[in-house]
Amino acid sequence: MSFNARILPLVIASALFMEQMDSTIIATSLPDIAKDLGTSPVSLKLAFTTYLLGLTVCLPISGWAADRFGAKTVFRLAIIIFTAGSVACGFAESLSWLVAARGLQGVGGALMVPVGRIILLRSVKKSELLDAIAWLTIPALIGPVIGPPIGGYITTVYDWRWIFWMNLPFGLIALVLATWLMPNLKAEEPPPLDVKGFLLSGGGLSLSVFGLTVAGRGLFSNTQVALMMAVGVALLVAYVAHARVAVAPILDLRLMRIATYRYSVLGGNLFRIAIGATPFLLPLMLQLGLGYSAFESGMVTFASTLGAVLMKFTVAPIVRRFGYRNLLIINGLLCCLFIALKGAFSATTPYAVMFGVLLVAGFMRSLQFSSLNTLAYADVDHADMAKANALYTVMQQLFIALGVAAAAFILDARLWWFGREELVVGDFAFALVLTAAFSALSVLCYIRLVPGAGASVSGKGEV
Repeated sequence: MSFNARILPLVIASALFMEQMDSTIIATSLPDIAKDLGTSPVSLKLAFTTYLLGLTVCLPISGWAADRFGAKTVFRLAIIIFTAGSVACGFAESLSWLVAARGLQGVGGALMVPVGRIILLRSVKKSELLDAIAWLTIPALIGPVIGPPIGGYITTVYDWRWIFWMNLPFGLIALVLATWLMPNLKAEEPPPLDVKGFLLSGGGLSLSVFGLTVAGRGLFSNTQVALMMAVGVALLVAYVAHARVAVAPILDLRLMRIATYRYSVLGGNLFRIAIGATPFLLPLMLQLGLGYSAFESGMVTFASTLGAVLMKFTVAPIVRRFGYRNLLIINGLLCCLFIALKGAFSATTPYAVMFGVLLVAGFMRSLQFSSLNTLAYADVDHADMAKANALYTVMQQLFIALGVAAAAFILDARLWWFGREELVVGDFAFALVLTAAFSALSVLCYIRLVPGAGASVSGKGEV
């Protein structure tokens, strides 16, 4: 592997690790933060959904900013914004202060994650992309694993404010490494900012994703949530009409003409519905349906992340052996089967069986995403990488949120249908099987791939 394929992923991952760990470390500290700020945990959740709001508003502009100002410049600025937002969160004295600081973190995260990927896509040869992406995602997978126990320990032994302040050294290290090792890639003649497109896409995405995220959480009334989502969808429809005639749209839908990109996006979107739903459904099933404690539930679901980490060391040889088309079809069906199998867990299911199912499921899920995330860029010109990455990241965020909303809707529908007030294990099992079956439709996209699709990355010419 070249220097870029080995070192750049680790530099970018140092920032992604901070962002991923931050998103999970906070959950264990919500009661203490709410008590200290004199607010309710339900109200406090609003402060953390503002992170998502800042993220979705600024995601569409990430590609243009990288082309206009240079990817290295924007990446470093994103680290500074995210770290400053973290420090501000630690000094919060009120709910409104925390809301504003989390929003600032969201802006930093919206630029940091996709722009880091842009640097990698433009710096690494396509033949080395599989290995580079694997190195990039390992630290991002470790963050969510160690986040909750670290957050619980810091909050219990010290003070919840340190879960934010601890990002300062991570941010400084990431900033130094980026300044030292990253190339400052940018377009020679970047187009002017598509202001109308930015307003339509940013507004539509933020309202849609925010509405999907807060649906059924008790933060807003059903009417308010429905109105948010209706306006969001209307703005997105207006953006599609605008993008058809705009010279340089901020999210370039014309990239969907590239077959490998199109089927990666469409198939990946369907697959992400189940993937977004599962982390929401499984812990609830284990705790509410099977009576597990939060710790016991975590010791079971940990297996999924372990499987995903193990996969990263094998993805390149597997893809090169079987090729994208065959792998996505077979592994996609197996992924959905194992998601459905989680619905068969009961109070009598041995821990070893649960752990084994989740370990294999995590391995295959990560293999599917690693394949999709590299196939998408196989036939994209280097000059279009920033635009392709921006659109891909936006769609990814939208459909993961849709998966969570779909899971919540299914559970609410089950309560209404059976006239119950409390969920039982069968409700979670039904939701897991239903979302898995729907996501299996993604295979219809992969079947449309031509033999040898993505050969520039996999080196495998299928017959």
